[in-house]
Amino acid sequence: MSGLTTHILDTAAGRPAAGVAVRVLRRIEGPPVLIKATTTDADGRARLVEGEALEVGGYRLEFEVAAYFAASGAKVSDPPFLDVVTIDFAVADAGQHHHVPLLVSPFGYSTYRGS
Repeated sequence: MSGLTTHILDTAAGRPAAGVAVRVLRRIEGPPVLIKATTTDADGRARLVEGEALEVGGYRLEFEVAAYFAASGAKVSDPPFLDVVTIDFAVADAGQHHHVPLLVSPFGYSTYRGS
C-alpha cells in the first residue's frame, strides 16, 4: 500500500503529540503546493497522502510545534526556539509506503524514514 504518514512523539513529555497541525506540500517548480492540512490524532499520527495521490518527487512536511508546546503547558522560551519544523524529502518509488516520524522537544528534533 502506497501513501504518506507521520507520527509525532513529544520526547520531553514521553508521549504522542496529539493535536499538532501538519501540512504536506509538493515541491515542484515555483512555490510548494499545499496537498493537505490536518492535525495529529490522540496517538500523534496523521495519514497525509493515500494511494495513487503519492507521486515521485519532492515533498515538504511542516509541523506547528510551537503552538503544540504552548497548548500542552510545556516550558518554552519566548519567542519559542522551534516554531515550525520543516522536513524536505523526496519520494523515489511512489508504489512504496513512506512514513516520516518526528521526535520533538521544545529545543530539538530528529526524523528518519520509518516503516
